[in-house]
Amino acid sequence: MTHDTALYDRALAFRSLHVPGRPLVLPNVWDRASARLVEEAGATAVATTSAGLAWELGASDGDHLERDRALTAVAAVASAVRVPVSADIETGYAADAAGVAGTVRAVLAVGAVGINIEDALHTPGRGPLRPVAEQAERIAAARAAADEAGVPLFVNARVDTFLRGAGGVDATLERAAAFLAAGADGIFVPGAVDPGTVKLLADGVDGPLNVLAGPGAPSVAELAALGVARVSVGAAVAQAAHALVRRAARELLGAGTYDTLAGGLDYGELDALLGGTP
Repeated sequence: MTHDTALYDRALAFRSLHVPGRPLVLPNVWDRASARLVEEAGATAVATTSAGLAWELGASDGDHLERDRALTAVAAVASAVRVPVSADIETGYAADAAGVAGTVRAVLAVGAVGINIEDALHTPGRGPLRPVAEQAERIAAARAAADEAGVPLFVNARVDTFLRGAGGVDATLERAAAFLAAGADGIFVPGAVDPGTVKLLADGVDGPLNVLAGPGAPSVAELAALGVARVSVGAAVAQAAHALVRRAARELLGAGTYDTLAGGLDYGELDALLGGTP
């Protein structure tokens, strides 16, 4: 077993940020620049969005990006900031549990100390969710790989029951319990933002609950009051950024005006922030 003291300490720091009622807030990033901007805004940790990262690299979301390319991008994010980094690894960038273990070793090697791993299936003819036992085996492999490396990696198990229309609260809690027993540290349930549902999940999950928020969802303060321990926004920041690019381009190429460009960051400030080392 190896022991990287700096990585170990960052992993412990990241783990400590998951407090029910005082949630870790993550404006998800997809590249070095977005990571630096989010850290500069005051984030205590940085997490990647698999969709935003895939789009940046010219791939679609949903297990279409090769592991090596994804991990190279995660490495760029991790090297850009001082705060702990969590990597969204989709379903693990691997066909089996042994492959997931390999992905986790690669995640640790590039300096990330957390992962999101989802139970959705993107294979035609299968799904919409991976069988509980199979997903639990993959989570256990991730846990074992991190333990062998001597790093308390935070394994955030994503349960896609609500997102994929594959079950309600009871099914979610059943899967969550199995994944926690397999070695997950927290449970991520995208698609569940109704306050009553979130409260049932926060009370029923025996670990930190992560909620995916965005326009129309309860505020961070409201989610905190429901017992949520982590609030993330997935691809939403990337989507907003890309929407700005399209609006600016359409205005410039259409009306020939520049109003969309108003309010941009100062050139010198941005150059200084993004041009150097963290």
